[in-house]
Amino acid sequence: MRTCSEDIREDKLAEMARQDNPVAMKTLYNHYVRYLTAICSRYIDNEDDVRDVLQDAFLKIFSSIDKFTYLGEGSLKSWLAKVTVNETLRFIKRNGRLDFVSLEKENIDIEDDEPELDNIPISEIHNMIRELKPGYRTIFNLYVFEEKSHKEIASILNIKESTSASQLHRAKAILADKIRKYQTLTPYAR
Repeated sequence: MRTCSEDIREDKLAEMARQDNPVAMKTLYNHYVRYLTAICSRYIDNEDDVRDVLQDAFLKIFSSIDKFTYLGEGSLKSWLAKVTVNETLRFIKRNGRLDFVSLEKENIDIEDDEPELDNIPISEIHNMIRELKPGYRTIFNLYVFEEKSHKEIASILNIKESTSASQLHRAKAILADKIRKYQTLTPYAR
């Protein structure tokens, strides 16, 4: 049985995992688990749920790795991320965690200017995103991190494009407000 090292190429790692090589599967898991955990955590704030979804994602990854097509360096990582996002969205939908709030129901000023992010730690920005309501957080993540259009988001979440756009607008406004508050409380973050 072939073994694989930590620095093996993606195409070889995927090929070995396709052959149910336990060392390759463990290497794939160890190499990508932190990255995929971070992706899952962008959508889900409960650590136990993140672990459950990640377990489902890896089961899906290993059971469908034969569907992966190597398209060059980075394609395995992208495919793993896509599977993980899909499993995360499946979990969110299955558990009824998407609440979309009408902008009319929330009486909050929405400013158009976006605050500077230069001196704010990325971990703090991720925490702010995690604090968004699930509907806002999901649409924000799909739009910003997964680079989905409002049309694609509407199709994925079975909502109207206008709902996607308004929820994104609202999420950005809430984040901008959180950033401004952070900058006020943390002078060096300005």
